[in-house]
Amino acid sequence: MEKSTVIGIALGLIAVLVGMTLKGAPINNLINPAAFLIIIVGTAASLFIGFPLNELKKFPKLIKMIFTVQKLLPREEVIALFMEWATITRREGLLALESKVDDIEDMFLRNGMRMIIDGNDQDLVRDVLLEDIAATEERHRAGALIFSQAGMYAPTLGVLGAVIGLIAALADMSDMEKLAHAIAAAFVATLLGIFTGYVLWHPIANKLKRLSKREVELRLMMVEGLLSIQSGVSTIAINQKLSVFLTPTERIKLSQKGAEAVEQKA
Repeated sequence: MEKSTVIGIALGLIAVLVGMTLKGAPINNLINPAAFLIIIVGTAASLFIGFPLNELKKFPKLIKMIFTVQKLLPREEVIALFMEWATITRREGLLALESKVDDIEDMFLRNGMRMIIDGNDQDLVRDVLLEDIAATEERHRAGALIFSQAGMYAPTLGVLGAVIGLIAALADMSDMEKLAHAIAAAFVATLLGIFTGYVLWHPIANKLKRLSKREVELRLMMVEGLLSIQSGVSTIAINQKLSVFLTPTERIKLSQKGAEAVEQKA
């Protein structure tokens, strides 16, 4: 499970509930079915109007993604893998990698490897793989946009809920105490709208964008590695070329591992 998502939601709830308590606002005021109806159902209605049904069907899957740890190959392992393949290719030829294809778990990397083993032109391999990445990135963008739009609609619907509540409250001003409670209840919709918009929907959209960015960067790294192997470059050149995708700290760790490996061989 992705702990940061759970921690974030918990902290958001704590901030609101404890904040209300410190301000002296009764927490039971949040139990307002009308406010929940306006915000939740209203946001859902806006999404149904704004997006095709085939995109909205992915909503549960997208929610699951932010609670699940992203399973990507570590970049250091990818570099080590390409260096191993480069050594095999220079010693035995590109066809020697055919026995390695079925062991590759990543579908994108496996398909790319098959393309270069089949002898496809390098420009064709690059174009196909980059188009695959672009299509994946567009699907991810569409998923994140659902939550971005929900984050934009919810606060506005909160204002709408408050206006509806005030209309109902001001319709009868004979009992001032009742009027005060009605006005307080009217602003619960605003609270829910702002909370769901800026503590849930917008952050979820941001996390989905970050997950997409990490996956795209890894795939671009794989493309460079595959094209380098197809060109027959050395292991050192592949290491240098793919290391640009690492952070400075990761590069230092990779260099240390390489130095340790050389010492063990010696």
